[in-house]
Amino acid sequence: GAISNYDAVISTAARMVRVAEVFKVPVVITEQVPRGEFFQATVPEVLDRFATLPESQRFGPYPKTKFGMIIPEVETILSQKDIQSVVLFGVESHICVVQTAIALLAGGKDVHVLADGVSSMNAEEVPIALARMRQAGASVTTSESLLYELMGDAGDPKFKTFAALMKEEKSNISGSLKSLLGNVGTSV
Repeated sequence: GAISNYDAVISTAARMVRVAEVFKVPVVITEQVPRGEFFQATVPEVLDRFATLPESQRFGPYPKTKFGMIIPEVETILSQKDIQSVVLFGVESHICVVQTAIALLAGGKDVHVLADGVSSMNAEEVPIALARMRQAGASVTTSESLLYELMGDAGDPKFKTFAALMKEEKSNISGSLKSLLGNVGTSV
């Protein structure tokens, strides 16, 4: 089956990888194996953008059989880079993303899950997964909200680059929000 609102999730993921370069933050990609009927490789729209990141920010894609992404390679990156805060986006929200969020929270990390950056084959799974992650202690937010929080101040020297990118992404952000969240209001 296909991922619900696939294009919106891909758009958000590609945007987050693109903005990671502005903030000079690492991006880690894992892929479920074995590939075939159920699991696919990282899509070109995300992988191509990922490939443009400086090597110091680019980690993966790492193959995994575990549903959560906390595998030895990821644990090493988190430890060596002393990463305390993590932003999660990807699929499937109720399996890989939930298990990753719970493992990170158990490890004392600050976890932010992008409501406009996760989905599942069954759209009905998404709000339950988001609620479960919020209940466990994750912050559920949107990509635009999180990115402006990271930016923090229009006086920052990075702001001009950031603002241009956000202006360019405005219709993609709006489309992703409408596709994935519609009029859910506070139920997410």
